[in-house]
Amino acid sequence: MERMAYDLDDDPVRIQRDVVWEWLSTEAYWGRWRTREQIETQLDTAWRVVGAYDRDSGALVGFARAVSDGVGFAYLADVFVLDAHRGNGLGASLVRFMIDDGPGADMRWVLFTSDAHGLYRRFGFTEPDATAMVRPARV
Repeated sequence: MERMAYDLDDDPVRIQRDVVWEWLSTEAYWGRWRTREQIETQLDTAWRVVGAYDRDSGALVGFARAVSDGVGFAYLADVFVLDAHRGNGLGASLVRFMIDDGPGADMRWVLFTSDAHGLYRRFGFTEPDATAMVRPARV
């Protein structure tokens, strides 16, 4: 089976917001409660967004977003790859491009996830140590 070719880009203008909205509002177990307006705000105020694009069609097929103080701390959020493009190493490429190949390579990164722990461990994520505390969202 031939591997598909992808381009990774952190240009926020290139992000196809309809694709992001569609996936996050229907597939994201962690945030389907968000409105379109809230997703738009998160995209507008993100420290960095990364898109994965099918090289042939230019279609957005993967995405990651980060929030940061720009100096020492970053939060990785909303990482996804469309089903048809999974199995090509694209999730790892997105995370590597966001974390290791970007301006936050030396920062302390955090994320919340109930799956893909194996992927994130490859990039140094571990369970929190004694310095971490979390206040859950009010529901």
